[in-house]
Amino acid sequence: MTDTTELLSAARLGDAGAEERLISHLYTDLRHLAHSRLKRSQPCTLLDTTALVHEAYLRFRSAGYVQISDRPHFLAYAARAMRSIVVDFVRKRGAARRDGVDANALPDPSTLPAGEREIIRVDQALQELAAVSERLVKVVEMRYFGGMKETEIAEVLSLTERTVRRDWEKARMLLAQALK
Repeated sequence: MTDTTELLSAARLGDAGAEERLISHLYTDLRHLAHSRLKRSQPCTLLDTTALVHEAYLRFRSAGYVQISDRPHFLAYAARAMRSIVVDFVRKRGAARRDGVDANALPDPSTLPAGEREIIRVDQALQELAAVSERLVKVVEMRYFGGMKETEIAEVLSLTERTVRRDWEKARMLLAQALK
């Protein structure tokens, strides 16, 4: 963990070598997150694990390492970025099917294959959940999309593990209701 924290700090200060070492150091974690994320959306996306890791890295790099202080924070950011990348990809594919309509516009669910329709439905349900509690959305992203443990989530959000468990149960209940 100290290596990650030190590398993040050096990367924030502009050390290009530290940035390379950081990505090498966390590459396995990123691949695990990407594989976990894509497993839930296969075979509907054309993204593979490597492409998703590279896209997440580009977003991570463009964010400038500002809010990321350690490995759990990095994984939380990566989980959110990967969710966003997959949703953006599905929207762009839907726009291409509709002859180049705005790529950010919500696609008509009836025109999407089942897997892509599910990705859009889950994203919309998470947006509805954000109106109730942004913290619940973060817990879902870190646990479901990022595969993080309750202890890691508790550390990132400065909560107790018990609170994380309660938030997870509440989020699952609200999402199940929204997805009906």
